[in-house]
Amino acid sequence: MQNKLLNTIDSPKELRLLSQEKLPLLAKDLRDFIINIVATKEGHLGASLGVIELTIALHYVFDTPKDLLVWDVGHQAYGHKILTGRRDTFDTNRQIGGLSGFPNRLESDFDTFGVGHSSTSISAALGMAIASKLKGDFDTQHIAVIGDASIASGMAFEGLNHAGVTNANLLVILNDNAIGIDPSVGALKQYLTNVKKGTEKQDNIFEALNFDYSGPIDGHDLPLLITELKRLKNTKGPKFLHVITTKGKGLRQAEENQVTYHAPGKFNKETGELNPKSNIKQPPKYQDVFGHTIVELAKQNKKIIGITPAMPTGSSLKYMMEQIPDRAFDVGIAEQHAVTFAAGLATQGMIAFCNIYSTFLQRAYDQIIHDVALQNLPVIFCLDRAGLVGEDGATHHGVFDLAYLRCIPNLIIAAPRNEIELRNIMYTAQLGLKHPIAIRYPRGRGENLNWQQPFSKLEIGKGECLKQGTKTAILSIGNMYKNVVEALEFLEEASAFSHYDLRFIKPLDETMLHEVFKTHDTVVTIEDGTLLGGFGSAIAEFKTKYNYPNKLILKGIPDHFIEHGTVLELQKTINLDSKNLSLFLKKMTD
Repeated sequence: MQNKLLNTIDSPKELRLLSQEKLPLLAKDLRDFIINIVATKEGHLGASLGVIELTIALHYVFDTPKDLLVWDVGHQAYGHKILTGRRDTFDTNRQIGGLSGFPNRLESDFDTFGVGHSSTSISAALGMAIASKLKGDFDTQHIAVIGDASIASGMAFEGLNHAGVTNANLLVILNDNAIGIDPSVGALKQYLTNVKKGTEKQDNIFEALNFDYSGPIDGHDLPLLITELKRLKNTKGPKFLHVITTKGKGLRQAEENQVTYHAPGKFNKETGELNPKSNIKQPPKYQDVFGHTIVELAKQNKKIIGITPAMPTGSSLKYMMEQIPDRAFDVGIAEQHAVTFAAGLATQGMIAFCNIYSTFLQRAYDQIIHDVALQNLPVIFCLDRAGLVGEDGATHHGVFDLAYLRCIPNLIIAAPRNEIELRNIMYTAQLGLKHPIAIRYPRGRGENLNWQQPFSKLEIGKGECLKQGTKTAILSIGNMYKNVVEALEFLEEASAFSHYDLRFIKPLDETMLHEVFKTHDTVVTIEDGTLLGGFGSAIAEFKTKYNYPNKLILKGIPDHFIEHGTVLELQKTINLDSKNLSLFLKKMTD
């Protein structure tokens, strides 16, 4: 029977009853189990395969969940989930109503902290350790496993800096695999490389921060890991264990092509080969529209600089890094630095395209306000993965950007409805703006095969009427226009509805809005952002400001966190899919 040993492990209690000699077999079972599930269900792969031995050793040595274990980032935690009572439901991972793709406090007592964004583990585990001490608990262990390049983030160093002046019972384990989603970058990477080679002559940086440092050790050597963890369990104060692992360990293709196999999609579980892609020509991914367009623009405009915090593949800035490497920068997992770095470039007349996922830009909010908007520096923010992103769930949905950006003075906010519009707003922005601009666009593919059209300059703050009707005006932003178009196609009485693409959330096209409110009885707003403070709120403020009596209906993301599932499934749960929108509009005509 496959996974025979793994099938006997329903919690770490059973794991701790095994002899050490059986643990390598369990590691093989666990790897095979993850590969078999992810091959057909999709998900993150390489990160969890790389920490199988470390995961087993941690639960073998420590008394989890009494001892508190924090993963960073959480896509390393598949093995952890399977060993902590979720083996039989793991095939629901990242599916609607199923397990979360990341540790989730609501899902299990073994998940001590929610970790979808990087570099939070040291601060969280330190907080837990200080709380234990204050409660008189000197036995509980607190372990932060920080990997996939998360150690290079500023927040990780803030946590280390604080922990080093405490006597907290804290163990930080650096899972050093030299790669996040893309290869690690920066001086710290070089330092760790030198440490691994034994060529580092400087003082050890972690010892200098008052940590009891040990390592580097082989993170795939189970007996060594167990011996070292047992020793550290009885060592007082802040400890730091440096562990060397191979991302994708146990699957040859995942070891050799770590970027692709970070989250490879479906693949053959026997051979490891990716499933063949369809030969049917498809519209491009929005990220590739950005990636190819910035290269096209940068070849014409020598002032253009591209910036991404550790996502050159995910953002497709990789194309510029390949073709114009001296003007394209991966700054590592450092969103705050990315924003202020862009601001510095802008002070010297450079045109900085700062590409950050919508959900990750939240981490640099003060820098947007203090370093960019307050000084009115024309940084161009390109916010990938805006709106609902699907299976990564609540930690990754980009649904708050409209609300958190709209209140910032000087900031222009644009939401192109398709690939051609994205190209045109990027073109317009690099011609020269008096203000910073945020351009938001979704995850996934667009709709146009012939998308590389000649550039056209857009008028800032100018919307467009896509369909003229009689009674009700529908106002949409971004790619939500497509759901509206499809919803109207289902309606027999579509002539009653006008459809406007506002294009800009700030500044609003007030000329168009006055026309809308003067010629329609009812106005409906459709957005893939939070209803509180978002696009609909902006229209409500306009209506109040000018005392219009029209009925106004707001449709968008409700005031609760949306979990994981496909984008269409999630849209259906909140009635934003085209079919439910059509039913809603039909009731208005009955």
